[in-house]
Amino acid sequence: MFENLTERLTTIFDDLRRHGRLSESDVDQAMREVRLALLEADVHYGVVKRFTNRVKERAVGERISKALNPAQQVIKIVNEELISTLGEPSSLNLKGERPFVLMLVGLQGSGKTTAAAKLAKKLRGQGERVMLVAADPYRPAAVKQLQTLGERINVPVFYQENTPPPKLAQEAFQAARKGGVSVVILDTAGRSQMDEALMAELTSIKDRVVITEILLVVDAMIGQEALNVAQGFRQNLPISGLFMTKIDGDARGGAAISIREVTGVPIKFLGVGESVDAIEEYNPDRLASRILGMGDVLGLIEKAEQAFNQDEAEEQAEKIMRGEFTLEDFAKQLKQMRKMGPLGKIMEMLPGQMGQVARQVDPRDAEDQLKQIEAVINSMTIEERRNPKLLNASRRRRIARGSGLEVQVVNQVMKRFRETQRLIKTFQKSGGKGLGRMMG
Repeated sequence: MFENLTERLTTIFDDLRRHGRLSESDVDQAMREVRLALLEADVHYGVVKRFTNRVKERAVGERISKALNPAQQVIKIVNEELISTLGEPSSLNLKGERPFVLMLVGLQGSGKTTAAAKLAKKLRGQGERVMLVAADPYRPAAVKQLQTLGERINVPVFYQENTPPPKLAQEAFQAARKGGVSVVILDTAGRSQMDEALMAELTSIKDRVVITEILLVVDAMIGQEALNVAQGFRQNLPISGLFMTKIDGDARGGAAISIREVTGVPIKFLGVGESVDAIEEYNPDRLASRILGMGDVLGLIEKAEQAFNQDEAEEQAEKIMRGEFTLEDFAKQLKQMRKMGPLGKIMEMLPGQMGQVARQVDPRDAEDQLKQIEAVINSMTIEERRNPKLLNASRRRRIARGSGLEVQVVNQVMKRFRETQRLIKTFQKSGGKGLGRMMG
């Protein structure tokens, strides 16, 4: 969603770095370019104006750090002001008497049902006993969709046929209290537009049940209209946070940058994909880094921690330091890397020059290559994986038939593996000094 903006800002910053010293006119020119880039990304014009004015004022008037050159100083200020615009992080308020009730509201098509399941899975993973409530009896198959998602993530779904949503929410709350449930998530009905009947129903639910948080689910793909939706709901309900969905879409991402400053409501979660795992807690520092092309190293580390087994990782590291690395190890590494998510999203998190290079690669091509490597290795015997020297011409033809690929592809995979082995040996002989080459 932020790809075009990131590319524009990266170009602007690269141009700044070419200046040995920056004059006030250089800063003015850079801010004009930043203003255009933000407006093209659909950031609210008022937010853009205030943002660029703050950056310019600081860039011209602030004392220059001895540790940074002028261009780096401006980039630092842009980063800090972008974080300020994105707002402070705000976590869920899960304190007090249980069960906590989280009510998800929003327009039809905003992704409330999927967001409810994502949130339920995340909280369940944090040790909470979660119950989903199907409080949308109007949309065809809405209840069935939530029940299917609930089965997939092993979270119970409460529903009573022919029961109005306010009474249903009340019954669900009582059942949760008796059953020892700690968090209740209400998936409420949406409408194609904000209307009095929708708001009256949501208000009635709020009056019947003690609500801990009211999260407004907003589709980031609708652009500036998201700001109007947020303002409309705020006039009728005490919205405590935002859950922005479809952040991985290809629309301009300006609404996500503008919405906190315009509405004053904190963003709490981002939906970054279709799977039930594709949810991130909102972190303005990390989002700003990604927008500015600086990557998201912390996010990358978190994904790696979730995907990689610590004991296996240590064992692999020891083998590398001994100069040992087989195709079997290679297959294990690929399998664990797959758990981190789509390769395109991992590339977005890479910092600096690595990130710039990675973003020039088509993620689909990279995914196809990974699949080919996996297919080739999976078509080998255990003995062949552990001792690739056995792979003569006839064995390679057999592997090609088994993987459904050409022999040339098998040869390419083996060539890459030998190059990896050579780099690992260089790394091992240098006592770790060859890490830069390995990363390349």
